[in-house]
Amino acid sequence: MDEHNARQIRNIALVGHGGAGKTMLTEAVLFTSGAINRMGRIENGNTVSDYGAEERERQYSLNATLSQFEYGDTKINLLDTPGYPDFIGEAIGALRAVDNAIVVLNAQTGVEVGTELLWGYANDYDLPRMIVVNACSREHANFDQTVAQAKDRFGHTTVAAQIPVNQGEGFNQIVDLLTMKAYTYEAGGHGKGTPSDIPADMQDTVASLREELVDAIAESDEELLEKYLEGEEIDEKTLIASLKNAIKNRLVVPVLVTDAVHNIGIDRLLDWSISILPSPADIETFNAEVLGKEGETITLPISDSEPLCAYVFKTVSEEHVGDLSYVRVYSGNLGHNMDALNTRQNSPERIGQSFFMIGRDRTDAGHLRAGDMGALVKLKNTHTGDTLCQPSRPLLLKQVTWPTPNIELAVEPKAKGDEDKLANGLHRMHEEDPTFSHVVDGELGQTLISGQGELHIGVKVKQLKDRFGVEVVTSDPKIPYRETIRGKGEGHYRHKKQTGGRGQFGDVYLRIEPKERGSGNEFEDAVVGGVIPGKFIPAVEKGVMEALVSGIIAGAKVIDVKATVYDGSHHAVDSSEIAFKIAGMYAFRQAMEQAGPILLEPIYNVEVIVPEEFMGDVMGDLTSRRGRIGGMDSNGPFQVIKAQVPLANLHRYSTDLRSMTGGRGIFSRTFSHYEEVPGDVAAQIAAQIKKDQEETE
Repeated sequence: MDEHNARQIRNIALVGHGGAGKTMLTEAVLFTSGAINRMGRIENGNTVSDYGAEERERQYSLNATLSQFEYGDTKINLLDTPGYPDFIGEAIGALRAVDNAIVVLNAQTGVEVGTELLWGYANDYDLPRMIVVNACSREHANFDQTVAQAKDRFGHTTVAAQIPVNQGEGFNQIVDLLTMKAYTYEAGGHGKGTPSDIPADMQDTVASLREELVDAIAESDEELLEKYLEGEEIDEKTLIASLKNAIKNRLVVPVLVTDAVHNIGIDRLLDWSISILPSPADIETFNAEVLGKEGETITLPISDSEPLCAYVFKTVSEEHVGDLSYVRVYSGNLGHNMDALNTRQNSPERIGQSFFMIGRDRTDAGHLRAGDMGALVKLKNTHTGDTLCQPSRPLLLKQVTWPTPNIELAVEPKAKGDEDKLANGLHRMHEEDPTFSHVVDGELGQTLISGQGELHIGVKVKQLKDRFGVEVVTSDPKIPYRETIRGKGEGHYRHKKQTGGRGQFGDVYLRIEPKERGSGNEFEDAVVGGVIPGKFIPAVEKGVMEALVSGIIAGAKVIDVKATVYDGSHHAVDSSEIAFKIAGMYAFRQAMEQAGPILLEPIYNVEVIVPEEFMGDVMGDLTSRRGRIGGMDSNGPFQVIKAQVPLANLHRYSTDLRSMTGGRGIFSRTFSHYEEVPGDVAAQIAAQIKKDQEETE
């Protein structure tokens, strides 16, 4: 792609909290641009973005969807992303691949927790952005309040660039502060606003807001600021050029107005996207790591004449098509029958057919050029986060740091013999969605799947059945308890067995004592005089280590204990390694009974972010989970609650939090430490584990 063509591309991700209206905004944009001939509706299950069966059923987005279309002489690559925290990985992956973010706010609810989270990810990638206040026709829509919240949360660089004339029921008119025109939209029209003069009763308000906008633009450009302060009139063309540069350098965030359901303000949004947001040519360069030289990063031009370098930001398996790898090309060309190198997998790839996408519909792209996006089919070993390069110049593009899981669930196949199908399905789903993972936990004897929330996990379980033909039985994950001791204890065990022929004899005296938490287990040989021959000491140690695997309270691993063998005896003929191993194991268990054994449970640091009105309910709920509140911080209209909560009481917390807060709260968790379980709770746990073991037997 030459310089001219690169300037005619806009790569944009729509992001925002669930319910902001991103999918309908995509639908309205496609309709207004002429890419589709009628607008679908979420409730009818016929939108371009939410084309999956489960999305149609649930009526909200689960996946990032690419729609590529032309408006005028500009190609727009638009990624509609999910807003629910369970599927935040889709939004993060999209933000990694684009040059611009459009942050969508609902005019009723304003800046939500999820919006702040996604704004932070947009900051991570230094993305230029605009804000769109959507749904201005709804009752209680409040544009001014939403803009005020955005300024408070996102900084003084946020400035209104459009305003609604008659928000609420009957909304059909906006004022654009750049063109200084009012635009009126007809019901059932094609989204083209009719320009007119600004209403007389709004002249003063508009003049004041226009001054704010021009001030913000001028402050980003020293030369323009000088002219502005001298009272020189600034024409629209100069303003647009300066605003575009200010957005590119993240010095100004303009706020626009739309109502996607009624197709109001969409044409102005498209015009702004083309005239104001930077193209790949404006971004000019990208950074990449030189393969084999870890930490060595080079800056390269976004150019057609450079060798190939492309980033795979999404992988999905489509029925009747197979695997689709969605790519952003940073340099060079991706063409049919081209040889490429997947540098993360160190695997060669033969490029087959490439497509341009509008939702699930695809058209043959022929080839993909620098700055553009598209989908490749049937790559043999390429997944989300991989880099495709020309083999002669192996580069590695920066990968996404995915959020840690917030929930785990144990799964096992319902039908015997489906273990391999289950493993294959879990592996494939992780390759497509790195925020979903699985592990076979040998200690707990369970296959655990983990993700961003119960909804996320539920979708994956359904995919196992629908895509991979594996029905699974789910259960709560077992808790990885630990056992240790409070004090010292001694044990003695003599293993003596005579059943004809050579007997078995091993005699061990052992003492144990607690170690500092987290320091690990230790075995010491303090035998003197050869009462236990040296050749049998490793067998004693082996017996002790075997005893440490399963404690005496709940059969959990024993940690932070020092065991010392100090005495014993042996038989010249009958002593053996197996005898001393058994003696060591039982001596340890006897000593542990005397040393004040205690049960430990994993404690997690939990951080919950909620609107202030839900703070009391959330804190009360955390306390009821045996949580300890560690502190609270104000973050604008949100409260950040920090607590430490036992893992045993965090199961399904994401669902409970969503229910408590109407979907407006989010949380994260990280392992902190092990802590003693209160006596009454420990007794209940031990009784339940014993009952489960008896039922299994």
